[in-house]
Amino acid sequence: MAIARLSGGPLDGQVIPLDAEAGDTYIAAYGEGQLVYRRAGADTRTGADDGPTETRFVYVEATEDINPDPDGRDE
Repeated sequence: MAIARLSGGPLDGQVIPLDAEAGDTYIAAYGEGQLVYRRAGADTRTGADDGPTETRFVYVEATEDINPDPDGRDE
């Protein structure tokens, strides 16, 4: 099993499982749109005895505006 460590954007710091066929782009549903993260750098912790392989993905874009206060009430 491998894990993705997300960096930047709304999901900054999240760790998610990756399947063996994971590509260079991770797309996550977010609100009405999607968030796009891209693989950055080489995999780490790739040894047999050092835990799951980690891959860093950095935030690229959102397909919709990300607005935590869409009605403007600033609660």
